[in-house]
Amino acid sequence: MASSRLVRLFDECGQSPWLDNLKREFITSGQLHSILDSGIRGLTSNPTIFQKAIQGSSDYDEQFRQLSDQHMLPIDSYWQLVIKDIQDALDIFQPLYHSSNRSDGFVSVEVDPNLAHDTIATETAARLLDERVARDNVMIKIPATLEGIPVIRTMISEGRNVNVTLIFSLDRYQQVMDAYIDGLEQLSITSPESLAGVSSVASFFISRVDTEIDRRLVAVGTDEASSLCGTAAISQAKIAYQLFTQTFSGPRWSALVRRGARVQRPLWASTSTKNPAYPDTLYVDQLIGPNTVNTLPDLTMLAFSDHGTPAVTIDANVDLAHTRWNQLDRLGIDVSDVALQLEREGVLSFQKSFTELIDALVTKNQAFRR
Repeated sequence: MASSRLVRLFDECGQSPWLDNLKREFITSGQLHSILDSGIRGLTSNPTIFQKAIQGSSDYDEQFRQLSDQHMLPIDSYWQLVIKDIQDALDIFQPLYHSSNRSDGFVSVEVDPNLAHDTIATETAARLLDERVARDNVMIKIPATLEGIPVIRTMISEGRNVNVTLIFSLDRYQQVMDAYIDGLEQLSITSPESLAGVSSVASFFISRVDTEIDRRLVAVGTDEASSLCGTAAISQAKIAYQLFTQTFSGPRWSALVRRGARVQRPLWASTSTKNPAYPDTLYVDQLIGPNTVNTLPDLTMLAFSDHGTPAVTIDANVDLAHTRWNQLDRLGIDVSDVALQLEREGVLSFQKSFTELIDALVTKNQAFRR
């Protein structure tokens, strides 16, 4: 059975496969129910996904025309379109959310990416978005920019679910985990009974790391540099998983667990291979382990269903991962600079998609008014 690998990923390996896509057709056609039945246990969205969905089909035209007739601004119409899809998807995943004891069945929606470097505005937008969606199994996506870290802490302290997005460095990942634990400790003071209801994931972007570091390794041009191509992203993720297991252990964490707290699972994002020379399931097969999530774009989901290998790999060859990661520094590859560049590019990419879509809605709105 084609879907059995996705099912085995969770049943045998403890990893939750989520789909990295959403469009209205999934909901209206019943396809999302089939996707859920195949073993997918959650779903993520982002501004680029919604740009493709809304601009790429006529499925949203009827609702948008109604909103336009109500003289709603295009930016407000955008959120109405998005929230409807998110709520409908959340309702489909709600039974899994309950049957899994609130460990899966989440759907993620991102705050306005134009606010990524404004702490107060992101906090306000994140809280409002959570309240507008009004579903227990929604996760609000907050970028792991320096300005986003305090928002993560605040949202968790208020008992809200958070998907931290755009993580590219080990240092920032540690800050994200610390913010989560700080938020839980604050919540344990104000509302200790709420701890068991809070969930969070920390989304490490994978393939983009290899794309940029491979480019720099090719520029170095030595045999040693060439031998490291295609290894950096997986090495960093394995080290990140080690940090995860260290952070969510010990007396401080145990005190929260006794009150019902759940670990903040590492989520592997951007797991489609950008380099055609690499296997199409590389960033799934090599990053499988307990208490992790992998968000799969459609083609990667189909590829893994067809020929992926469900086996725990995230804790294999960790010493080699450290060795390879340290080699990058010796070769003059500044991984901190890579992370800053990728974060900047990631934020800009989402901002571009968001702005282009709003501009397209403005144009369509004007056409309706003629």
